[in-house]
Amino acid sequence: MSELMDFGYKGKVAVITGSSKGIGRETALQMVKLGAKVLLVARGEDALKEAVSEISAFGEADYIAQDITESGAAEAIVEAAVQKFGRLDVLVNNAGSSFAKSFEDVEVAGWEEDIDLKVMAAVKMSKAALPHLKKQGGAILNLTAVMGKTPQANSLPTTVSRSAGLALTKAMSKDLGKHNIRVNAVCIGLIRSDQIEKRWQKQAPELSWEEFSVKSGGNIPLGRIGDTAEAANVITFLCSDLASYVSGTAVNIDGGSGHAW
Repeated sequence: MSELMDFGYKGKVAVITGSSKGIGRETALQMVKLGAKVLLVARGEDALKEAVSEISAFGEADYIAQDITESGAAEAIVEAAVQKFGRLDVLVNNAGSSFAKSFEDVEVAGWEEDIDLKVMAAVKMSKAALPHLKKQGGAILNLTAVMGKTPQANSLPTTVSRSAGLALTKAMSKDLGKHNIRVNAVCIGLIRSDQIEKRWQKQAPELSWEEFSVKSGGNIPLGRIGDTAEAANVITFLCSDLASYVSGTAVNIDGGSGHAW
């Protein structure tokens, strides 16, 4: 992110779920570097401590270890952010997991767990944040997946949950615009993550990351796996003042691999 641009983050407060690693952590780092105060949220306290230790070198950051699917967790997270930093301007609903099987292979409990994490947790977090966002306006960003736009075989239940996240984003943007609250989504494709790095070390440890990225990204128009920072760049922009007239949209971050706009 260019330091020459004013993204409008100075004095603002963000809550980012699923932010101890990967895209969430990188987004927290970018927002703090641009002047925001950020509360990181995840289940693993050790990873959160490590992330905050790094990010705090650039500004104000804190964490709360919570399972966002638990009763009362959303309210506790928002309250912690407001007590620590005095306000709330940005919510990034980033928590999620990869759970993709055929319809026949997914039990009802699997459906419930996936929808609870990827849809209902975003609903609960947004409801808890709403009274604070209404005070001065703000932004909500829902992380979804490109496959949510074009579900394929053996992609359940995650593509259904992600599709619901897209509908939630559009509907919320219509309802909350009157409060100057913008709601957008990003649809993630193949992005560097712990899971992909483990695959790299298992399948081709003799290759550099750049070589493995190109080899694995052969079917992607841009010819490689995306970097974590490239996803965080888009999220940070959409939640910033530079995107002040962008709401109700879902941006693909997939190197051109998706089959829908």
